[in-house]
Amino acid sequence: MIGIIGAMAVEVENLIEEMSDKQVETTSGISYHIGSISGIRCVVAQCGVGKVAAAVCAQTMILKYQPDAIINVGVAGGIGQSIHIGDIVISRGLVQHDMDTTSLGDQKGLISGINLVTIPADEKLVQKVAATAAEVYGDGVHIGIIATGDQFICDAEKLRGLAEDFDASACEMEGGSIAQVCWLNNVKFAVIRAISDNADEDANVDFAAFAVTSAHKITQLIVNLLPTL
Repeated sequence: MIGIIGAMAVEVENLIEEMSDKQVETTSGISYHIGSISGIRCVVAQCGVGKVAAAVCAQTMILKYQPDAIINVGVAGGIGQSIHIGDIVISRGLVQHDMDTTSLGDQKGLISGINLVTIPADEKLVQKVAATAAEVYGDGVHIGIIATGDQFICDAEKLRGLAEDFDASACEMEGGSIAQVCWLNNVKFAVIRAISDNADEDANVDFAAFAVTSAHKITQLIVNLLPTL
């Protein structure tokens, strides 16, 4: 069983359409679609935007459906001159950039309880995603740090800060909390982010224009990926 989580309807609706033998169960206002994609048993859910919504979804998915791995899909803002709209970033690890207890002497981004700044994704799963992504995205495939926070970033100064503080390649609003839940439950995970904008002053315009296209392309990646897992 593979769990797949996206924040917005556009990020999961095509995957749900690809699913056969579907059934739907709702818990805490989140619908979990259970069925098969490419012959592999899956549970797909739209968690909603933000870290709390994503954590609730991931924890419920683990408790109810016992997935062998969770893949978080969606769009993100790209960070750095080498990351372009239409590329894909696969998580080497996740950070939560809005976690800040530096006033207590901690490193910026340190997550209390697990005592990590960067939560590492499952290396074997990441490599399988990357190999499959090359078939769909060509040269536009990057493996890097993805920064999560409850903010839609559209500020160049903030962007530079994420690069300096965390060496991040992309920023979004859910992956870090899903990573934390998976880490606590010893469940393999990877986060896949199609770049819909460059997280700068034009981010709101780029996001609206490219989110649908970016999300559709991820669907093909997942359809191709699942039989390899």
